Amino acid sequence: MTQQHKSPYDLPDVSGLSIGILGGTGDQGKGLARRFALAGHQVIIGSRNAGRAQQAADEIKDSLGSGDGAAPRGAENDAVAAEADVVIVAVPWDGHKATLESLRTELTGKIVIDCVNPIGFDKQGSFALPVEEGSAAQQAAAVLTESRVVAAFHHVSAVLLLDPSIEEVNLDVLVLGDEREATDLVQALAGRIPGMRGVYAGRLRNAHQVEALTANLISINRRYKAHAGFRVTDI
Repeated sequence: MTQQHKSPYDLPDVSGLSIGILGGTGDQGKGLARRFALAGHQVIIGSRNAGRAQQAADEIKDSLGSGDGAAPRGAENDAVAAEADVVIVAVPWDGHKATLESLRTELTGKIVIDCVNPIGFDKQGSFALPVEEGSAAQQAAAVLTESRVVAAFHHVSAVLLLDPSIEEVNLDVLVLGDEREATDLVQALAGRIPGMRGVYAGRLRNAHQVEALTANLISINRRYKAHAGFRVTDI
């Protein structure tokens, strides 16, 4: 009997999934929240302070056109982690490990998308910071041993995500992880945002160079005064 191989373009229907965003009060978190809300997902914004989370949710709601998308709401991080179907980690790097350690129980069994970039800045510009585990995504996997960690959404401009005049965010999202089912789901989620495409880019052990590439992108954007992203050719 001939073995049937799954097409790399065959992705699941993720339209009904709720999305929680830890660090949703920052620009990257709010930008992703806004775009997923426009796509019709129930979005729950997380923060250590529920009031701040709701304030961010209200700001996003106000930026949506009348009748456009689903209104997001805010809650404390532990409630978001427990309730959402999929959780995006968009917290600052210096609070990354501690935040995840505090949410191990709530995130058990869930797909956790890590988009954190360990980047430093000095007089010469941006540079990748060393991470003991290899990358932020690998650190997340080391902490969340009962979760399914996927790395994605590292190179998406918060400015573009938040700009109501921009209908399509034209770039590819590199998706890395160790489980095909999980990476397929995250690729499909990326495709819910008009203009975006999720592209499988390897196992989690290769997340370091994807996170580090953000420093190069920052340099590109500064030189050309742009909000550039990446496209992968020939697929």
